[in-house]
Amino acid sequence: MFKDYNMNQLVLPLDVEIKLQEHDIAFSIHQLVESIPTEAFAPFLQQTGCPAYHPRMMLKLILCGYTQSAFSGRRIEDLTKDSLRMMWLAQGYQPSYRTINRFRVHPLTKELLRQCFVQFRCQLVKEDLIAQEAIFIDGTKIEATANKFTFVWKRSIEKYEASLVEKSNQLYEELLQQQIIPAIEQEVETQLSITELKQVAEKLEEVVADYTERIEQSEKAQERKQLRSERKTPKQQWKQVNEWITRKQKYERDFAIFGKRNSYAKTDPDATFMRMKDDYMQNGQLKAGYNLQIATEGQYTLAYGIYANPTDTKTLIPFLDEIERRYFQLPQHIVADAGYGSEPNYEDVRNNRKCEPVIPYTHYRKEQSKKYQQDPFRTSNWMYDEELDTYICPYQQKVTFRYESTQEDKEGFQRTFRIYECEDCTGCPFREKCTKAQEGKSRKIKVNENWEQQKAYVRTKLSEAKAGTLYRQRKVDVEPVFGCLKANLGFTRFSVRGQSKVENEIGFALMAVNLRKYRWKRKSSSSSSFHTSKNRNHLMRFRFFVWTRTIYVPASTSRFVREFSIIDFYITS
Repeated sequence: MFKDYNMNQLVLPLDVEIKLQEHDIAFSIHQLVESIPTEAFAPFLQQTGCPAYHPRMMLKLILCGYTQSAFSGRRIEDLTKDSLRMMWLAQGYQPSYRTINRFRVHPLTKELLRQCFVQFRCQLVKEDLIAQEAIFIDGTKIEATANKFTFVWKRSIEKYEASLVEKSNQLYEELLQQQIIPAIEQEVETQLSITELKQVAEKLEEVVADYTERIEQSEKAQERKQLRSERKTPKQQWKQVNEWITRKQKYERDFAIFGKRNSYAKTDPDATFMRMKDDYMQNGQLKAGYNLQIATEGQYTLAYGIYANPTDTKTLIPFLDEIERRYFQLPQHIVADAGYGSEPNYEDVRNNRKCEPVIPYTHYRKEQSKKYQQDPFRTSNWMYDEELDTYICPYQQKVTFRYESTQEDKEGFQRTFRIYECEDCTGCPFREKCTKAQEGKSRKIKVNENWEQQKAYVRTKLSEAKAGTLYRQRKVDVEPVFGCLKANLGFTRFSVRGQSKVENEIGFALMAVNLRKYRWKRKSSSSSSFHTSKNRNHLMRFRFFVWTRTIYVPASTSRFVREFSIIDFYITS
C-alpha cells in the first residue's frame, strides 16, 4: 500500500511558514532585521518613480542567500523561486538579480549592515552569550576579483619618474643653451611640473610652426630642404615633451592611487598585492587582495574592517578607532597575537584607550627558551650598572653611553634610542660572534627604554592567570570564525570590486557565519534541554487537518476536491 499521491488533484496553497522547521535560520534572520530601527531605512525612501522593494526584505534575502553559500545575484534570485525560507522572507516577491546586486553594493547598505552587527551584539548580551570583558582581534587575507598579472608597483613608477625628470631637465638645459626657448619660472628647481612642461611644448610648437610657415613661403627647393632638415629636431623634441606630459600625468594618478601602499591592481585599484596563505605552487606568488580584520567574542564577529595594508601591525589602531566610532565601546582587555605587538600599538591601547593589551611581542616566545636566556651575546643578558649607566660585554669590557638618537617612521611615530659603544673591541676573541662592525670600530648597541618598559609590562601581564587564560582562549575564539567563513561557508574570494563594495560583501558573509552559529547553538541547546529535563513544563503543538467541504472542479480529472482547515492545539505537559 502506498501513500496517496496524485498530481492531478488541486491542492490549496498553505502558508510557507508552516513548512519551515522550528529553528530554521530564516526566523533568526527575520528577528535580526526586524530589530533594526525604522529610521535606518529612511534614506532608501524615494518620493518619485516606481515603488521600490522594502530594504528590510532585500536585506533578509541577501543574508539568507549568503547563509546558503549563494554569493551571486542570479543564485539568490533562483533561491527566491525554489527555497521555502526565501519564499517566506520575500512574501511572494521575486526581485531580479540586478535589483539584488544593486542593493548589495549600495553605499547606504553599509549602515544597515552596521545596524545588524550592533543589534546582533545586543541580542548576544541579552542572552548572556558573551561576557563583554575582552575582544579577540585577528586578520586574514582574502583574494580580490582582479587580474593576477595587471599589477603596478610603486618602486617601478618611482624609477620611471626619476628617469623622466632627468631627461626633461637635460632637454630643458639644452634648449636654453641653444636659445630655442626662453627661461621659464620654475616652482621647483629640481624638476619641471606638468604646467611647465606644457609651456615648453607650446614654445617648441611655435618654433615648429615658424619653420613650417617659412617652408611654405619659400620657392627654392634647396632652401625648403634645408628648412625641413632644421625643423626635424624641434619637431621630435615637441613630440617627446608631449609624451612626457602624458606619462607624468599617469605617474601622478598612480601615486594618488598608491597612497601609502606599494602596489595596486589595474582591474581593482583598491586591492593590494599580498602573499596569501593558500600558496599552492609554493613560489611566494603575490595576489591582489584585501586584509580583513575582525573582532570576536564567543566565536561571534562583533566588528570588522577592510584594509589595503598587508601587515597586521599597522591595522590595529585604525581598526580600534572604527570599532569605537561605529560599533561599541571597547572592553577592558584587547587580545591579539604577536603580529600586533609593537611600540605604537601598546602606547595607543594603554595610554589613549585606557585598556589592557594582552598582546605578546614578536620575540616573546623566543625569549622564554633556555637557549635564548643563556646566549652571552644577547644584549638583554648583559650585566648593567645603573649608577655608571654602562653594560658589561662577554669580554668584560664596558659599553658606555654616548648619545641619544631620535628616529621617525613613515607613520610619524618617533622612537628615542640611547646609543652605547664599547670602549675597545681590539683583540676580543669573541668579536666574530659578537659584532659585525669593521676592524678598528667598536660595537654599538641601541636601547629603546620605552620599548623595554612596554615589553616588561607585557611579560608581567601574560604571566597573570586571567591574562594568560584570555590569550589561550584567542585561538579557539577568533580562528574558528575564519575556518567557518572559508571552509564551511565557502567564501574564499570576493565577487565585487572596490573597497566600499567589498566591505558590504564581507559584512553579509560574516553576519551569515554569525547567524549559522547562533541558530546551531539555539537548536542544540533547545534539543538538549528537551531531552534532559523531566520535571519542566513543555508546550506541545498538535496539528490537525479537518475536512470542511467538497468542491466540484470541472477542470480536474478527479472532479471533486476536498477542502481542509488547519487547527493547532497546544498542550502543556
